[in-house]
Amino acid sequence: MSLIQKYNVPGPRYTSYPTVPYWDEKNFSLEKWKETLIHSFADSNSSEGISLYIHLPFCESLCTFCGCNKRITKRHDVEHTYIEALLKEWELYCELLPKKPIIKEIHLGGGTPTFFDPENLKRLINGLFETAKKHDAYEFSFEGHPNNTTRKHLQTLFDLGFRRVSFGVQDYSETVQKAIHRIQSFHNVAKVTFWAREIGYTSVGHDLIFGLPFQKIAEVIDTIDKTNSLQPDRLAFYSYAHVPWIKGNGQRGFNDEDLPKDDEKRLLYEVGKKHLSKKGYHEIGMDHFALGTDSMYHSFKEGKIHRNFMGYTSSKTQVMIGLGVSSISDSWFSFAQNVKTLEEYYDLLAQNELPVFRGHILTAEDLIIRKHILNLMCQFHTTWAEHATFFSELPEVIERLQEMKNDGLVQITENAITVTEKGKAFVRNICMAFDLRMKRNIPDTQLFSMTV
Repeated sequence: MSLIQKYNVPGPRYTSYPTVPYWDEKNFSLEKWKETLIHSFADSNSSEGISLYIHLPFCESLCTFCGCNKRITKRHDVEHTYIEALLKEWELYCELLPKKPIIKEIHLGGGTPTFFDPENLKRLINGLFETAKKHDAYEFSFEGHPNNTTRKHLQTLFDLGFRRVSFGVQDYSETVQKAIHRIQSFHNVAKVTFWAREIGYTSVGHDLIFGLPFQKIAEVIDTIDKTNSLQPDRLAFYSYAHVPWIKGNGQRGFNDEDLPKDDEKRLLYEVGKKHLSKKGYHEIGMDHFALGTDSMYHSFKEGKIHRNFMGYTSSKTQVMIGLGVSSISDSWFSFAQNVKTLEEYYDLLAQNELPVFRGHILTAEDLIIRKHILNLMCQFHTTWAEHATFFSELPEVIERLQEMKNDGLVQITENAITVTEKGKAFVRNICMAFDLRMKRNIPDTQLFSMTV
């Protein structure tokens, strides 16, 4: 049996630990969430500031590879109501917090953030800072769709302090684009990339995906060659997550047999990774690469890179507040997720209630496991000298790691583990060895996409 066949199992991407399906919702309440948030905010706001993730769910058309929470519409009159709701939610949080928030990070995700008119995005950002101030080392970023990002979008957000933008490319093959209902030309991607550089953005990123329907090695190499000609500072090279069982998911534009499987899919990644390396891109975390001049690469080398519900970030904040439908917040000691429909979201805000519908209070065990999973996802290394007693009482974790050592995926010393070059492709599986909640409650149905 090949390593691909052995380790290609359903597994989390670990933007959190515990992962959402294993949250203990019975011991969670809105009041507990508020308590942990206030405590964590008081402890960290003055020094490191907080992060904001803002979910902008609207898209004009459905991309059939997407598993995100979205609302498809061509009606742009929805913008005003949604921005008013976001500002109302922010107002409720500011009333709760004991001091004026110092915002270090903002990320606009979606959906399609550039669905919104630039003036409405300006109103949103200015509205946030009516009751907050910027951290000295702030970093603001947003996701742009190459087909509808205008120069005015880029200029308006730049003037508001945004210096990083990522554009969703996925793949340049017309066959693949048609299958995933994401038709966009290289010309459009080049245009917005050049605009961003001319305006002064210091980090331009492109998001690529391997494992898409009808995708072959030739398509991956062609996409990377075209991408390299534009020299984006950062690259995400994601594994396509096939999760058609999620309610409302649009992954119906192709059949399962159209997808590359197991070894074929992994070969797409290995060829792509090798090609990126030849072009000067450094691997800085699961699925992520950067040029040596990019700040994310420097953060990785300095051991400062962090991972949360926004993905990888170049620095850590203890508090991350998620605004908008389905957004997830993190106080470090607890997680809280907003309701998933616009109707519920608007209704709760009209009642002056934070629109939270579920969450999790982390236990002492959770906090220890979270630390080691974060270290592995961000640095490909962790040491547990301070937790040696804890792990000595969990021999099953060491046993699982020992098997991975035998397969050449990790190197193990007395109190530390390092992911090998071969093992980087299986970092999700390595983190799963530590995932006590999953091991104690093996699911009856598939909850996650495949790890390969």
